[in-house]
Amino acid sequence: MNSKTTLAAAIAAAVFTSGAFAQDSAAPASRAEIKAETKAAEKAGQLTPAGEGSPVDPALKSRSTKTRSQRKAETQQARKSGELMPAGETEDLKEEKAELSAHSTKTRAERKAQTRADAKAGKLIPAGEGPTAPTK
Repeated sequence: MNSKTTLAAAIAAAVFTSGAFAQDSAAPASRAEIKAETKAAEKAGQLTPAGEGSPVDPALKSRSTKTRSQRKAETQQARKSGELMPAGETEDLKEEKAELSAHSTKTRAERKAQTRADAKAGKLIPAGEGPTAPTK
């Protein structure tokens, strides 16, 4: 319905615009004529689909030769073998999550001792003064 309205508006705009520039041209098309043109374009498959406005490719109208269960089985097999590409930016998030969730090889006592040694040596950065601290 939206594409019909869009096409009708485009046709009407084209007809009325050409009439404004050429005073001697024929009278603008009537509403009935525009509706008839729109119906003819629809039957011929020339209407632009609603949405992004990409033209319809006749090759895309062909039906698949595989059943749904065959496609699902292929997808599951590709998932198991790691052939599927992740959607969006999830690959970066997976790597970051893996780094953050990696378990430490030091015990708590070892980490505390290292922190004390760094504090004595003056290697610790005061809170709010690191490289990611907001600037004033």
